[in-house]
Amino acid sequence: MTEKTALIFGYNDYTFEIVKNISLHYENIQIFKLDENEKIIQNSKYKISQFDLSDNWDDLRESVDIKRCVAFCILENMAENIFLTISLRDTFKDLTIVALAKDKESEEKLLLAGASRILPTIQTTANIIVEMLEKPIVSEVLHNILYEKSDLKIAQIRVDNSEFFNKEYPADIDWGEEYGVIVLSVLSEEMAMEFIYSSKAKHHQIKEGDIFVVVGYEQDIKNFENIIGGQI
Repeated sequence: MTEKTALIFGYNDYTFEIVKNISLHYENIQIFKLDENEKIIQNSKYKISQFDLSDNWDDLRESVDIKRCVAFCILENMAENIFLTISLRDTFKDLTIVALAKDKESEEKLLLAGASRILPTIQTTANIIVEMLEKPIVSEVLHNILYEKSDLKIAQIRVDNSEFFNKEYPADIDWGEEYGVIVLSVLSEEMAMEFIYSSKAKHHQIKEGDIFVVVGYEQDIKNFENIIGGQI
């Protein structure tokens, strides 16, 4: 049987974060760069090919089994990323496409363009990916949330109602039992993003403007938003 293949279109800071996170799931990973002037990182174990937004994709169709592929559209120029998504979807009706979105507007456009899933460029999410790469079980869960069909979602939620927590600390709250979500990290004005059970997070009293990165089912996340604030 043909190995499931990951096709990564884009060569930037996100490329190798994605590669590391999916390498356990896809034996065959192919990277495509748009700008011929981009410097290729030495000693990369993956072949890096050139592509053009005007490509008709005949070579790709002949080299892989599209039905067993996942394409990652991660061009940082959103207009180009949307055009790429449209082109791939128009050519390959059965292709699973995961597209990089920088905001709600580009997310909506990418979904209309034919993206199957959206990968947000939220910096805290990117940091979480980097931090979690060495934890196989967590990496597996994160992979399923971001790249496969999963009912679980990741969201950033700002605290606009700190009085609700009555001066509690994040590590003292049973988030799953009380709210049906898992809080991964907290970001405040006084500190960088910290995992929820880090020493800084344990001693950080919840304040207005704090941002939680949470995992949960969509309805539970919405309920949590209604209690403490709104999604970023």
